[in-house]
Amino acid sequence: MNLVSLRVITHDVARLAGFYERVTGVRADWSTEDFAELRTASGTLAIGSTRTVPLFAPGSARPAENRSVIIEFLVDDVDAVHRNLAGFVTEFVKEPTTMPWGNRALLFRDPDGNLVNLFTPVTPAAIEKFAGSAR
Repeated sequence: MNLVSLRVITHDVARLAGFYERVTGVRADWSTEDFAELRTASGTLAIGSTRTVPLFAPGSARPAENRSVIIEFLVDDVDAVHRNLAGFVTEFVKEPTTMPWGNRALLFRDPDGNLVNLFTPVTPAAIEKFAGSAR
């Protein structure tokens, strides 16, 4: 089994895709006006419109209600990314902080309120864990 993508359901695909394009520097690929994907070397962030939910199961997903999932991206320099996003991201939850497990992390919310974590491994163990991961 291989995790391929994480899909976020939203009322406004263009707004959310544009936000993640700016955050990641990855251009979204659009299948329809209701579905876009940002593909990285290790996985895909898919963004789907609420209009796609009935195709799976009506009422099974609701936008802007997540409080349990964190969307995470590995970056080369989390402090530089933080400086770049200042003035763009409206809700920083936690400024860059070195976590006990060795990653320097920045937490903020996307326009729908989903929690986003950008991180850079900084301790030898964390660096080794992510060695070879695409950034």
